[in-house]
Amino acid sequence: MRELRALVDGEVLEPGEPGYEAARRPALAEFRNIRPFAVVRCASAADVAATLGFARRTGLPVAPRGGGHCFAGRSSTDGILLDLSPLRSVTVTPDAVATVGAGARLADVYDGLDRHGLTLPAGCGADVGIAGLTLGGGLGLLGRRYGLTCDRLRAARVVLTDGRVVDCDAVHHPDLFWALRGAGGGQFGVVTSLVFGAVRVPVATRFVLTWDAPAAAAVVAAWQDWAPDAPDEVSANLKVTPATVILFGVVLDAPSVARGRLDEFVGPVGMRPATSALAGMGYRELKGSLDDLGGGPAGPDPVQVSRSEFVRRALPADVVADLLDALGRDPVPGQQRELNFTPMGGAYNRVPADATAFVHRSERFLLEHVAVGAPDWVHRSHGIAHPWASGRVYQNFPDRNLTDWAEAYHGSNHARLAGIKRAYDPQRALRFPQSL
Repeated sequence: MRELRALVDGEVLEPGEPGYEAARRPALAEFRNIRPFAVVRCASAADVAATLGFARRTGLPVAPRGGGHCFAGRSSTDGILLDLSPLRSVTVTPDAVATVGAGARLADVYDGLDRHGLTLPAGCGADVGIAGLTLGGGLGLLGRRYGLTCDRLRAARVVLTDGRVVDCDAVHHPDLFWALRGAGGGQFGVVTSLVFGAVRVPVATRFVLTWDAPAAAAVVAAWQDWAPDAPDEVSANLKVTPATVILFGVVLDAPSVARGRLDEFVGPVGMRPATSALAGMGYRELKGSLDDLGGGPAGPDPVQVSRSEFVRRALPADVVADLLDALGRDPVPGQQRELNFTPMGGAYNRVPADATAFVHRSERFLLEHVAVGAPDWVHRSHGIAHPWASGRVYQNFPDRNLTDWAEAYHGSNHARLAGIKRAYDPQRALRFPQSL
């Protein structure tokens, strides 16, 4: 370990040392038993390169971490953990180009950009890492207007597994740049900074509407017909629990316009919501206010189980009925279950499937089955919807149960991605189950 400490400027933390436990601890409780041989808190791209070289010489596995939220635990390792959190700067040019360190979390990004009247189409969750989100695509409330987070990516700095540091964009290393936009993190090299074309902070209205459980079938039916085809300025997510149905999101306009847009949805439901809240507010405040609604079940350090698929056609009424029946069946104290519907369409679907590595450009919505303490329900609920889903899976929601993960994540882009992997990481130094 003395050799590694001599090679890097950042901290090197071993088991038993002060700071090791906090540094190695991932966001998701399921993976907190994984203890790295060492954690390197990388202070620069040079630190990343030196650590990758040490890992090659010693044969230790290595995993980069930006946020630590990977559903499959890919940002944890019993080898060397590359902690990128020191690389979290956000700088902005007068022409709205933002350079963001790969260790930045979404709160860092939103705060840094908001000072300039800018933002990015990206997810909710203050502690989610910008790098992992971007490299796997990046869904969010502005996505139906501005596209995926990776659609705003203009360039990236990448440390390759042979130690080279390269800057890639549409002209320099264009294949690598293509692959970084949606193939998933930790595949080709370690990204240390990202350059985005930011967007102006929009006028926005936050909304949250709720119905009691008996309205669930009607709300889901109306949502399937409306949300994926709504105007680009409308992003309406749906969360269904055994007790409550929650429609939440944003209309990129004034409250008076937002109210009219929502009335277009409520009419076909046929039942007025039990509660309805609309408020115009600054976009940074709005994002923070939806963090809890956009996440999974809450609880004290819960182990969450989830599966998801994209859906290309509306689920039939009998399938929705079966999903809702399973959702509420045989309740157990302490269990939490929810179905989450995220609309696609809009700008997401106006990009050709082969323009970036993110292939899922023809989907209507994403359906997640999420639970704490109810893994059997997750698999049962997923099985009900699966025959009607497209078979495609969002790279940022990896599913360890997949039998044909290459088709599910990458579809027709897989062959090109496999070739880029051979070119940039021929020894597969960066590997994990379901990696290229």
